[in-house]
Amino acid sequence: MKLISDVQQMQRFALEQKRQGRRIAFVPTMGFLHEGHASLLREGRKRGDLLVLSIFVNPTQFAPNEDLERYPRNLEGDCALAEACGVDIVFAPTAGGMYPPGFQTTVALGPLTEPMCGASRPGHFNGVAVVVTKLFGIVQPDLALFGTKDFQQLAVIRQMTADLNLAVEIVGMPIVRELDGLAMSSRNSYLSPAERQQALCLYRAVQRVRQLFNSGETSVERLLAEARGEIEAGAEAEIDYLELRDGRTLQPVVQADAGTLFALAVRIGSTRLIDNTVLGEDV
Repeated sequence: MKLISDVQQMQRFALEQKRQGRRIAFVPTMGFLHEGHASLLREGRKRGDLLVLSIFVNPTQFAPNEDLERYPRNLEGDCALAEACGVDIVFAPTAGGMYPPGFQTTVALGPLTEPMCGASRPGHFNGVAVVVTKLFGIVQPDLALFGTKDFQQLAVIRQMTADLNLAVEIVGMPIVRELDGLAMSSRNSYLSPAERQQALCLYRAVQRVRQLFNSGETSVERLLAEARGEIEAGAEAEIDYLELRDGRTLQPVVQADAGTLFALAVRIGSTRLIDNTVLGEDV
């Protein structure tokens, strides 16, 4: 396994691999890897001749009041997990390498970015779109793998890739959960033991909505009320949003049906966590 930090070196290496006809699988991350990331890497190893992992805490997707500086980092541990998963290249650029002096280009996005995380984190998806576009240009992947825990991010990247005719297959991978159901996230490391228990309210809300829908309930008001009840039972939980939306367009729905997305963002203490499920799908 090789560690590359220089942007031009990574791009030259990737282009040479492409000239040799090698298929590049790519997993972009912000590091502090866990089993959710490992599941993407293992799938990428199956699908590509060359497996590239990027580790970059992207400053342009953080608002001034967010957790850029304290976002967890552990390059040594990340490299150990990457090597165990069969990664060929770890690309770990610097912020200065990715955004050199004079950088000024943005990517304009559409309605997919307006609700949910887009409403509560203005500018977030613009930062995501720019860094993903840059990473695609540098790494030259044939396919890129993303987790569906960040459902809206995945939808935005799929739309952007199609709209801009980027020759990258986008692969969405299932949410990986802890044994008690909490969706794996690097930000889980922020939680105190008490907050970790409180955080299970997200999974209980997901389960409750799925249970009701599978029993025949389709009322948006009833489903969201039941989900809210699960969240508000936790004294440390503060709801950012609870949404039922079309799983393809992310537009509001009048009535839930198969393919409806239930998504939520909740603050547990100072930590913002997200989760989701698509109704009617096996999980």
